[in-house]
Amino acid sequence: MAEKILIIDDDSETLRLIGMMLQRQGYQTITANNGDEGVALAKHELPDLIILDIMMPEVNGYTVAKHLRAEPVTSETPILMFTAKSQVDDKVAGFEAGADDYLTKPVHPVELVAHIKALLTRRVSYQSNKVMHKNQGFTIGVLGAKGGLGISSTALNLGIALSEKSDLGVICVELSPGNGIWGLELGLADTKGLENILLSKPGDITIELIEKNLVNTLFGVRLLLSSSLFSRVQITENLKKVGLLLDGLSKISKVTILDLGVPKEEYLSEVIDKCDHIVVVTESYPIAVERTKNILAELSNYGFGKHKLVSVISVNRVRADIQLTQPQIQEKIGILPLLGVPSAPEQAFQAAVHFQPFIKIQPESLASQQFYRLADLLLVNIKK
Repeated sequence: MAEKILIIDDDSETLRLIGMMLQRQGYQTITANNGDEGVALAKHELPDLIILDIMMPEVNGYTVAKHLRAEPVTSETPILMFTAKSQVDDKVAGFEAGADDYLTKPVHPVELVAHIKALLTRRVSYQSNKVMHKNQGFTIGVLGAKGGLGISSTALNLGIALSEKSDLGVICVELSPGNGIWGLELGLADTKGLENILLSKPGDITIELIEKNLVNTLFGVRLLLSSSLFSRVQITENLKKVGLLLDGLSKISKVTILDLGVPKEEYLSEVIDKCDHIVVVTESYPIAVERTKNILAELSNYGFGKHKLVSVISVNRVRADIQLTQPQIQEKIGILPLLGVPSAPEQAFQAAVHFQPFIKIQPESLASQQFYRLADLLLVNIKK
């Protein structure tokens, strides 16, 4: 099947000429004459490569590239910026926005085709490498802009939704000794699995030990629980053991969800290095949004938003008239939240009273359906 290339440029003549040239080379082409249409087409058509102009009205190419990198379905699609902007600062800005290659107009058609072929070849090689390492599993870290946003609840309910939406084995992990909450919420007795593993010698942290400390549930997921009591075990003092644990989980589970809480710099780099996708939980309130902006900037230093995936979801707990809108959040943090989870205090209370996960108490509620929608969005990349 011919490889599909999306061309995004506001100049109709450029669209026509490049489209004709690529079609003669055997490629399938689709075109968009503005940034918004380009993003929409990319998400719908899933092209093998995107040729992107920078100088477009309303939404420029830099912004388009950032949007594409923030979307799970286009986060790894090669982007070739093809523009008249030739200054070094322009090129740096392009690469920082997510471009894989940068060409300035005018260029000889042979050179343009050579760059396109190189990007497509690199993409095939990368995908083949991913298939070779498929047995390593996919790890999602869930963290929050601040406490009290339902980070643990998000991690647990996302894991259950992923399990229900697929045949993938899912393990959810409370990676916070002494701060466990799932055991209390679900009425489970054995809640010291994490501490048991981290108190072991590094050489004893085997697949068998990890399996022994996992708790089976009726909800399709297995849990590695942390005690809710004060613990003398600290993540920062056991980073090597944490690494061994996460490596082991990646071998026995196709999907691992990590409840990372509010990130701490002391161990952030060690833990998120094991993650393939980070989900940042925020709320539609100025302080939380500003904190989210800072977290995203920090995560970008570790490759998230570039060659690794990062998404933001907004948990709404106040009236709509006193909270920031999704576009306002996007303007402040640079990416559009994947979705918003509405407040559902009655459902949360019933879940607590009956020791059930939030989404199992009322699966058809809008709040529950948002977790299932989040699972659908993440599955696109998990199954790649």
